[in-house]
Amino acid sequence: MFPIALTIAGSDPSGGAGIQADLKTFHQFGVYGAAAITLLTVQNTRRVSRVEIIDPALVLEQARAVLEDLPPQAAKTGALGTAEMIRAVAALDLGCPLVVDPVMISKHGAPLLAADGRETLIRKLLPKAFLVTPNLHEAAAIAGFAVEDLDSMKRAAEAIAAAGAGAVLVKGGHLDGDALDLLLAGGRFHEFRAPRVPTVHTHGTGCTYSAAITALLARGEGLLDAVAVAKRFITEAIRTNPGIGGGSGPVNHFAPRPD
Repeated sequence: MFPIALTIAGSDPSGGAGIQADLKTFHQFGVYGAAAITLLTVQNTRRVSRVEIIDPALVLEQARAVLEDLPPQAAKTGALGTAEMIRAVAALDLGCPLVVDPVMISKHGAPLLAADGRETLIRKLLPKAFLVTPNLHEAAAIAGFAVEDLDSMKRAAEAIAAAGAGAVLVKGGHLDGDALDLLLAGGRFHEFRAPRVPTVHTHGTGCTYSAAITALLARGEGLLDAVAVAKRFITEAIRTNPGIGGGSGPVNHFAPRPD
């Protein structure tokens, strides 16, 4: 069976994040990508100037059209925009592992989740998640306390798992020192470290990382191996970024997959 992955996320016309980044990453890992678009943005590497949320009913129609004809082996969510959208997506019967990337703000600071969306995310979507992949800001918003070092990353992962998530990957990209990510799975912590790459070109890093994990799950990889390979991929994608755009440019989606 040819592996298929579904992304339910927002669109980035500059191609560095959102469904564009997800589909590029799926392709790089030899996985057929399908997509349901939740919101449209007007953005580039310098700014986000507009966000338009799509009718959740239309998003469900998109997703169900894929599910009935091309059932995926793994799926992911990205920017969902509103509590209503989260409730709609949580109601889907995906029939496969779901990776939830709890996108709340863009790289430029534009909000991509309404204020009332956080509680709905916690109550409705986290219990559906095979894996949740928050960065430090998102982990703090979900857990309800500051997350700024390894100890607080562990406590946040435990709090998010207690909300019903199957596993939690807290991404420490904004810490000092090595780029440290912490996975809580099966009641055990696993650390994934990589040398920090000094660059401003990190647009779409979270989308690409979670998409790589999703693609590997669709190919039948176990969670620990999927995270380890995806970590190596995103590190190389950041290191070899193409340096395009006048702001925070995209990572290199042509980076060779390390598996």
